[in-house]
This record gives sequence, C-alpha cells and structure tokens, in this order.
Amino acid sequence: MANAAAPTAPSTLGPVRQTYASSFPAVGRAYSQVSNVAKETGLLQRTPWFYAMVGTAVALGLGGCITGFILLGDSWFQLLIAAAFGIMFTQAAFLGHEAAHRQILKTGPANDRLARVVASGVVGISYSWWDAKHSRHHANPNRVGKDPDIGVDTISFLDEDAAKARGFQRWITRRQGWLFFPLLTLEGLNLHYLGIKYLVTTPGVKGRWTELAMIAVRLAVVIVPVFLFLPLGMAFAFMGVQLAVFGVYMGASFAPNHKGMPIIAPDARIDFFSKQVRTSRNVRGGWWATWLMGGLNYQVEHHLFPSMARPHLAKAREIVRDYCETLDVPYTETSLWQSYAIVIEYLNRVGLAARDPFDCPMVGQYRRV
Repeated sequence: MANAAAPTAPSTLGPVRQTYASSFPAVGRAYSQVSNVAKETGLLQRTPWFYAMVGTAVALGLGGCITGFILLGDSWFQLLIAAAFGIMFTQAAFLGHEAAHRQILKTGPANDRLARVVASGVVGISYSWWDAKHSRHHANPNRVGKDPDIGVDTISFLDEDAAKARGFQRWITRRQGWLFFPLLTLEGLNLHYLGIKYLVTTPGVKGRWTELAMIAVRLAVVIVPVFLFLPLGMAFAFMGVQLAVFGVYMGASFAPNHKGMPIIAPDARIDFFSKQVRTSRNVRGGWWATWLMGGLNYQVEHHLFPSMARPHLAKAREIVRDYCETLDVPYTETSLWQSYAIVIEYLNRVGLAARDPFDCPMVGQYRRV
C-alpha cells in the first residue's frame, strides 16, 4: 500500500506528494508460463451451458419481480420488490461485464452485441461508456494518470486529489471512509447519469443512438408502471430503494478489488504478471462469494485472464497462487468484511490530506463547547 506524506495545505506548505510503488523485481516469463498451464488444462474454454443457466436464472428473477409488483399493488411491501429489482439488475450487470470480456459467446462481435443489450437495454447503463473506462482500468490498474478508477470523483483515492478538495467536497473527503457506503446509495443514479452524459457529449461514440434508444425504452419500461400504478410518494420511494440497492450492491462488489492495494507510479516499469497480481485483491468465500459477486471475488485471476469464464476462476486461482509462491510475488486474499475494513481505512487515510494541518483537536473541542 502506498505511503502517504504528511497532509499539507497547498497554499502554505507546498503540494501533497504521495509515495507510489515504482520498483519491482522482474519475474521473467511468468505470465506466458501461467497462460500455457491455464490453456493446457482447458481453463480458457467457453462454458455456454453455465451462462445459459445464469441468464435464465436472472430472467426468471426479473420475471418474479414483475409478477410480485403486479400482485402486491398499492402496498408498502413494494419496497421489497424494489430491493429485489436492484439485486437482479446487479446480477444482470455481472453478465454484461462478462460478455464485454468475451467470456460468454465465441466471437468478439457477438459478445459486444450481448453486452450492449444487457448493459443498456436491461441495466440502463451505457455499454460504450463503461467499456472505454473499464478497458483503461484493466490495462493499468491503480497506475496514476492511467487508471480512471482512481480518478477523483466524489471520493478521492490519491492524497493530492484529496488536498485539492474545497467546500462541501472537502467536508466529504475528510470523512470519506466512513461515508463510502452511504454514498454508494447514490451510485446507481450516478452510473445512469454518467453513461447518458458520455453518449450525449462524447464525439464518435460507436452505437450512440442504439444505446440511447435502448436506455430510453428501458427507463420507460421501469419508471412508467411504477408511477402509473403506485401513489406518488410510494413511487418515489420505490425508485429510491431500487437505485440505492443497485448502487450499494455494485459498489460493494467492485470496491474490494483494488482499493487499498499498491498505487503504481506513472513512470514505473513493471511486467504484466506483477502489475495485475500486486494491484488486485481476492475475496475468500468459495461458491457463495462467486455467486454474490459475479466472479469478481477472483479479481487476481480475472485481471490475468479477462476472458476466462466464471466457472474456471477457482481452478485458475490454485495455479496462480502456486506461481506467486514460487516467484515470491505477493498474492492478496481476504474475507469480504476484512476487505471492506481495508477500503474504509485506506479512504480515511487519504482523506487526511484534506484536513487543515494546523487544526488542533484540542482547540476544535473547545470551539465546539
């Protein structure tokens, strides 16, 4: 994990300078050797039967949510249906993620079409926006200036970004570790907004009008019945719960993957195997964690083999761990709850850079009195 310099105020003590990992021992042909083993053991083969079952389960789950919505009518128990919709939309997003990584169908174009339909037509998120962002992340996870997932948004992941926060943003940044999960309740709405903004403002987007049309139809199908058949207050509560559950579930599934892992300097020289393993964190739990997180619990293996189908990741883990042990490359794996504790602690430490270095806790206490 990167060591943070003492927090400073840019106007008085100079800019905050965070120390990044920049020197790594070479591990030679590790990736090619691991890839050969994975290929020889059949772990790079597609598993259409598995994804057919998962797709069917998600479709049945969404169908059950729709049936429950119709049968319940004007009832506050509809909020349970809203939460169920949030869960099923996240499970559908996992499938879209896997299709985008060429894990499901045989050809790239077929996977792209499936990913676009699932992401834009079912989940309501722009596939083009997500693909452009996620591809850059996979190429350079946790590398400063290249990984968009550590770019500043509401949350700051780097000390220098935290030090630049002002106003209400500064207030959030100073407490961002503790506020992380509450803020995720707004992440669902944020994902919809960012996708539409990308499609509307970014030039040269492939499939722009197709995605906008699918998102518009999807929003109409989801929103219109809610406000048509439920009282106004209940309708707003329904959409709020659905978006909150979706945002928390998505954020809680992706956050453990890299947050709190080493931050790589912009000019660091590091081989592919070390880069992907050192910056990724697995989550223990076996089959239940795999279903809960859509395979993201095997983040190390997913980054090494992005097109590997979900059922093969557990076996690949055994191979990768053996190689890491032989090559003395750190392999990180924690429980789900421990990963959340690490993320919160890391964000709180980064948030220190947004605090006044001359703010004495004792003086602050007397001020409050």
